[in-house]
Amino acid sequence: MIPRRSILVAASGTLTGVIALAVSEPALHVVQIETTPNGFTSSPRGWNSFGIQDNPNTTPGFSFNQTGVISQCDVLAKTTALKGAGYVYCSLDSGWSVGSNGDEFGRIIYDSSIFDIPSLASHLHAEGLLLGVYVVPGAFIADEAKTIFGTSVTIGSVCSGDNGLSRCNFDYSQPAVQEWHNSVVNQFASWGVDFIKLDFVTPGSPSNNVNLPPDLSGEVVAYHEAIAQSGREIRLDISWKLDRSQEYFDIWETNADSMRTDQDINNCGESTFVSWEVVQRAIDNYRQYITTVMLYNTTLTIYPDMDNLFVGNPASVSGVTDDERQTIMTHWLGAGANLIIGSDLTNLDAFGLNLLADADAIAIGDFTSHHPMQPRNPGTGLPSSQQLQAWIAGPDESGAAVVIIANYGPDEGQGGFGTSLSGVQTIRVSWDDLGISGEFEVHDVWANKDLGAESSSLTLQLGEGQSVLYKLTQS
Repeated sequence: MIPRRSILVAASGTLTGVIALAVSEPALHVVQIETTPNGFTSSPRGWNSFGIQDNPNTTPGFSFNQTGVISQCDVLAKTTALKGAGYVYCSLDSGWSVGSNGDEFGRIIYDSSIFDIPSLASHLHAEGLLLGVYVVPGAFIADEAKTIFGTSVTIGSVCSGDNGLSRCNFDYSQPAVQEWHNSVVNQFASWGVDFIKLDFVTPGSPSNNVNLPPDLSGEVVAYHEAIAQSGREIRLDISWKLDRSQEYFDIWETNADSMRTDQDINNCGESTFVSWEVVQRAIDNYRQYITTVMLYNTTLTIYPDMDNLFVGNPASVSGVTDDERQTIMTHWLGAGANLIIGSDLTNLDAFGLNLLADADAIAIGDFTSHHPMQPRNPGTGLPSSQQLQAWIAGPDESGAAVVIIANYGPDEGQGGFGTSLSGVQTIRVSWDDLGISGEFEVHDVWANKDLGAESSSLTLQLGEGQSVLYKLTQS
């Protein structure tokens, strides 16, 4: 039985006297993630090119081409700690394909001036890695007169208009639309593609100066069905900041393997990758996501994608302090989120490598792949956005749990909590707050230190941007 502690709250007003309101911590409902629609039981780990593409000053000398990508991804293959931790996806973001037209059947084709995708896939596979590619909705407007592979139907008869991305908008009620998606994914499969990132999905994606239709959920369904018929194991990640209402979440989690919970978090065109203000936003968007979808079901079949991890490089390149880098990694781990590195892999420092590959921390990620964290406010157990925050993942059947406690520092404008507590803060989190009871052995994961047995609460002091990651094992 989860304990519920009553609290008396005094509320005074124009009436004489004091009204006592009974308040109690909400019961803990453990969240689980089961097998995804395309058959995966963990979130992906690897590297994606977008952070460097969008912030080229962070990585002097990098070119977005086959040589440049191999120079990054070979680090995954040759760094024992990273490969052993499961970082195997090498994912190309926008720009790898021809941007104005497809092949004779209107299928997406690679830009042969910078990539040979089958050759790249072969290289990666030989190194024990996997290949990801980026796509957006629709077929090319320039290809409307072409016939869909295996049919007598022209693209223009089932796809029209302009979504602002040089693509037309499909009529998903037409069977030939699925045939187009099948032809594209089958060609990807023949090249050796293992991961598809589908961007600009609506409802959810901001207009971003394009002309997206209000509902592109049919694109997600079509790619899922195309993957299913391809005979190849391929992940589907959908983006960005997708609608969390039950109507659409049901579509996302029955067709995709992971979904973006926020917009891009990287800086644009700067010499650092990310700012703490945007990280605060990303953490709050995950909080909104998990507390919303828990209302529908606490057994999920999709992983959260909190965007790329920018923790691998020194603070001068990452754009955040070492404490903040650790807090980022802690929250991505706690959420069971995609661990797709956006950093320059050729410039990892020792601290960044340890964050990404520490064996005990990766074990936490394995745990939260089945039991993602949820917020439990210190003092109430509520899920509100707060500067001084606690989270719990689990407990699982054995009674093991993961607890995260953080001081996010003053809200820099997008954190959602609006407070500005400065300096070191004392945080007390009770077992009632977390929704658990009993005695637990507490292990500090990053310090690799056993803190002994606790049976009622945790009290600690954290500076701005600091957090702790604890593994609790029932005594």
